[in-house]
Amino acid sequence: MKPNIEEIGSLLALKRHERPEEGYFDDFLREFHQRRRAEESMKRGPAGWWKQASEWVSNLGASKWAYGGGMAYVAIAAVWLLVPRGADTKPPPATNVGHDVRVPAPVVEQLDALDLRSTTQGRTGEQEF
Repeated sequence: MKPNIEEIGSLLALKRHERPEEGYFDDFLREFHQRRRAEESMKRGPAGWWKQASEWVSNLGASKWAYGGGMAYVAIAAVWLLVPRGADTKPPPATNVGHDVRVPAPVVEQLDALDLRSTTQGRTGEQEF
């Protein structure tokens, strides 16, 4: 049913005298900013990422099954490639090496034995270098 001009005029005459209560616009602005801050905080962090991803998947339409199948394939392939298999995790058996390890002789302080007097003219004596 389509309203006629007289009904619209009487409705506008009734609404003309309505006024919002005191502080309505201040409360509206405060509530608006609170809702905006809450929406922004929901976009951050893992919960926000999860929500955005789920909204993206829900808006895909018919292609979502193809994307889902591709993502499942990638996940299975990654697990198959990255998880070590049982044979690879065992350490190699210890083998006894057939060579002898020698400890070097202690270092002799050769500078203590140097004769650095001016009469020797820089001779080192019986030093081995």
